Amino acid sequence: MKNFLTRKRLGATALLATAALALSACGGSGTTTPGTESGPSYAVAKDVKLTGSPTFDKMKSNGKVRIGVKQDQPGLGFKDAATGEYSGFDIEIARWTAASLGFGTDKIEFKPIPSANRESALANGDIDLYVGTYSITDKRKKLVDFAGPYFITGQGLLVKKSNDTIKSEKDLAGKNVCSATGSTPIQNIKANFPNTKTTEFDTYSKCVDALKSGTVDAVTTDQAILLGYASQDPATLKVVGEPFTVEKYGVGLPKGDTALRTFINEMFTNGGATWTKIFDSTLGKSGTKVEQPKVDQY
Repeated sequence: MKNFLTRKRLGATALLATAALALSACGGSGTTTPGTESGPSYAVAKDVKLTGSPTFDKMKSNGKVRIGVKQDQPGLGFKDAATGEYSGFDIEIARWTAASLGFGTDKIEFKPIPSANRESALANGDIDLYVGTYSITDKRKKLVDFAGPYFITGQGLLVKKSNDTIKSEKDLAGKNVCSATGSTPIQNIKANFPNTKTTEFDTYSKCVDALKSGTVDAVTTDQAILLGYASQDPATLKVVGEPFTVEKYGVGLPKGDTALRTFINEMFTNGGATWTKIFDSTLGKSGTKVEQPKVDQY
């Protein structure tokens, strides 16, 4: 399994490290934009100066920021079917980023984008940013730019509570494993677990449904996502084993917008308190304590 498994011994705490966006880099603040009911609110920056960013110029011209997100990942990016409200760690990071750029909640348009369509959505100008468990990889950096990382996790496995045959990735031979089309986890399974069958859907929630129905034996994606699903239905689902890759989440940006990437990276570098409040109100409810990773100045 090559270099993926050489890092398996990293502890869960290290894998769940994170970074912060800072409002001090925004050039002043005006009104506030609320987060979730239990989360923090964010000062909306006034008179933001961001020279040389065609993406920011487009935001200003449109009078809004269009942010690609996930809507089926509890604790990270989730849309309530009844209220239409979005919640989760990534959603709060997105709201904070928007406020730092001068856009309040009423000026944010969340657009759910499947994993396989993220690069094309940014390249085609369908969205301005993408904040949704978007792993930074060398392959993707050829197509889009990333700010961050703002969160680090690792690939894990979700199985039925009654399953006692899959305890880790070492038990996947002959099993049917599901993940999202175009995602890093499904690519890893195909490349490094040749005796494992794969099933793909456009969203992880469909994989979870397939797991519950018995169509597949396991769901694989980042452990942080799987913990969210398991917490929703602990009587039926469980997360097994330890993370067996390292995934660094970044804010996806249109390729070549160095000015915007630098702006967001400065926010990550200079801040910490607001991120901590965001984490504590979302994923931090699990009791996990984390440290922030350094920004990748590639």
